[in-house]
Amino acid sequence: MKIFTSFIIGLLVFDCNKQPIADNNPEPEEEQTADTSLRNLSPFPFGAAVNINLLKNRPAYRNLVIEEFNSVTAENAMKIRFIHPQQNTYDWADADYLVDFAEEHDMRVHGHNLVWHQNLPDWITSFQGDSAAWENIMKTHIQTVVTRYKGRVASWDVVNEALDNDGHGLRESLWLSNLGPDYIARAFEYAHEADPDALLFYNDYGNEFGPTKRNAIVDLVTGLKNRNIPIHGIGMQMHTRFNREDNFHEAAITSAAATGLMVHISELDIAVNPNNDPNLTYTPAIQSQQAQKYFHIARTFHNIADTLRHGITTWNVSDADTWITGRYERPDWPLPFDENYQRKTAYYRILEAVNP
Repeated sequence: MKIFTSFIIGLLVFDCNKQPIADNNPEPEEEQTADTSLRNLSPFPFGAAVNINLLKNRPAYRNLVIEEFNSVTAENAMKIRFIHPQQNTYDWADADYLVDFAEEHDMRVHGHNLVWHQNLPDWITSFQGDSAAWENIMKTHIQTVVTRYKGRVASWDVVNEALDNDGHGLRESLWLSNLGPDYIARAFEYAHEADPDALLFYNDYGNEFGPTKRNAIVDLVTGLKNRNIPIHGIGMQMHTRFNREDNFHEAAITSAAATGLMVHISELDIAVNPNNDPNLTYTPAIQSQQAQKYFHIARTFHNIADTLRHGITTWNVSDADTWITGRYERPDWPLPFDENYQRKTAYYRILEAVNP
């Protein structure tokens, strides 16, 4: 196995070799330190979904985002429930904050998301109207949000999780029941009309579960592509676990790339306590297994065509901020940074994977 220390030493040697020859009376120089951040060493965008409150109020969180990432996704701030709480009212504050923050720190913004069956505000879940009225709701929401951030948000998850859990068909939702199955295609068309330069993604989970869900996702996006619907990529959430076999992750990534669409690992985290053991401890052995899984996913992604690599995004930043512990009420350590915002073994294995 390649030793990552040698990689860092190589960077230091390279840095020294490219310095100009000193004159006869050199001025004292500050000691040079190699930059080992993901944002500068990854050959493709590496990002995180961020919590706006933490970004505003927790300095360690904010500083880590600035230092390590060059792409950000709003964890919640752009979801319809938060950005469009009343039919005629939009709340732009948190989304604007994120976009401004990203521009200040030279980061890409990936918008998440425009159409989803969850996180709907009460005015939508209780709405009574015919299909034309529902169509107006969807179109108006998409085009109002995308137009506001035209030229500032590089890409969007246009439709999120439209397939059911097992991939046997489209998920029952208010959008499907009121607009029919072609709402997905029309959502992409409306987003493209609002910003023709934005990259548009279908985002879902379960690509790595097995062939049924994976094939359903591939069939859905390929069908849209073949109809010349303006879709540019597949978002693969990749909420996975440390004991899932590597071939499942590899099949997910390579089959997505085989569509010719861009690939975004959009919500990556690797759980180490899938059995919900309340007494589990994060042993060195578990950490090593998790790090190897991060390595394999990042290396497999690195190996697809560079024109198809939209990037890797982790779902939040550190073990202190993960959604998993709250959702499942269990201890877990799924991210490359620990609860103190320090780099874990997984972090260094990612760097190793993307710098072969």
